[in-house]
Amino acid sequence: MKERTKNTLIPGIFAAALVCVPTLLIRINLIDAYTAQILTMGGVNALLAISVNTITGITGQLSLGQAGFMVIGAYSCIALTLDLHIPMGLSAVLAALITAFFGLIIGFPTLKLTGDYLAIVTLGFGEIIRVILTNMRSLTGGANGRRFTTIMTSRGDLAFLGVTASLALILILLQNFLRSSYGRVIMAVREDEVAANSNGVSVFRYKMVGFVIASFIAGIGGSLYAMVIGFVKPDAASFNRSIDYLIFVVLGGMGSMTGSVIAAYILTYLQEFLRFLRDYRLLIYPLILIFVMLFRPQGLLGMKELSFVRLVSRFAAFLRAKIGKGGAHAK
Repeated sequence: MKERTKNTLIPGIFAAALVCVPTLLIRINLIDAYTAQILTMGGVNALLAISVNTITGITGQLSLGQAGFMVIGAYSCIALTLDLHIPMGLSAVLAALITAFFGLIIGFPTLKLTGDYLAIVTLGFGEIIRVILTNMRSLTGGANGRRFTTIMTSRGDLAFLGVTASLALILILLQNFLRSSYGRVIMAVREDEVAANSNGVSVFRYKMVGFVIASFIAGIGGSLYAMVIGFVKPDAASFNRSIDYLIFVVLGGMGSMTGSVIAAYILTYLQEFLRFLRDYRLLIYPLILIFVMLFRPQGLLGMKELSFVRLVSRFAAFLRAKIGKGGAHAK
């Protein structure tokens, strides 16, 4: 099989299976509604983890306001669907574009900052968004939030299908982008800004591209969050939410998209599994963060990516070796 065909076919088959098989199991009730809800929220959290990782792991900037972008996407999707009567799928895409536009506006004054200063500014941005949404009662419902009843709210199979298919699509597109020359320049900027700049690379422009892409993904995640939960409040833009998304990235590995996805699913499930601990379960994230920093600071996958092509190739090599040994013994 040609290399390019193999690189397209194998991930495509795995992605289709991971999307379609659980959807079918949910549809015929072999996966109950509660588990389906956890898997769906794991997908939403994975999208937001990818968004944070695009900024923190790929462009090398620390952002603490990603929950603010997520909420902009959620409220935009609700307003476009309920107030302007735009179809829900198109509203999600437009909401993501609106969020990307906000990312562009915020990025211009902030991306010239580095390190702690950028983190503080983005932290302030999240709080500003929360306060503005709380006070714009006619549009956002104020502190009580706004309801958004959709078919995904009541149908677990459709919610899982929509979220997981969106996650798979964004993951594939982002991986291809990062392997392109444009993506590699962004990673070069992350590794050494001075060296990149001395080679004629516009550091600010490439940082901005990464920031806008991350905002777009956060907008998609916010739209799906509103569709699945059926409700959104300004509190969703709080600092604690941004920290939750950052912990997904730290646990999975900064720079590893698949690592962030795995960590998001693990921690989402863990939060539900430990619900019997009530408020004490909120301690689990800080404890995980401390243990990761102590024993595996690079995260679960470090900067590596989980590759289905590599897994299949190794399994095929293992089978060939076993068959070869069997043939040698038979002789």
